[in-house]
Amino acid sequence: MTDKAHAIMSLRPNAEFSLVGANKLTWYDTVQTQPTDAEIDAEVIRLQAEYDNNAYQRLRATAYPPITDQLDTIYHEGIDAWKAVITAVKEEYPKP
Repeated sequence: MTDKAHAIMSLRPNAEFSLVGANKLTWYDTVQTQPTDAEIDAEVIRLQAEYDNNAYQRLRATAYPPITDQLDTIYHEGIDAWKAVITAVKEEYPKP
C-alpha cells in the first residue's frame, strides 16, 4: 500500500476509493468527501513524522528479551534484576 493510500485511509476511514499508481485516485464514496491533494500531502508528512518519532518503540520491541525469559528472570533473580534488563534497553533506545 502506498503512503498516499495510508494518508487517505487516515483522513477518511472506511472510504471507498481506488488508487492506481501514485496519482490516479478514483473516489467512490458517497458519504465522505474526497480529500484535497493538499490534505493528502499534509497527512503523508504527518504520518511519516509520527512513524519516524516512534522508531525507538520498534527498536525496543526487538531488543527486549522474550516475555518467557523476562518472567524467568523475575522468578529466579527477582524484580530488580528484571528492571535492570529493561532499563538497559530503554537507555540504549531512549524516547526522543
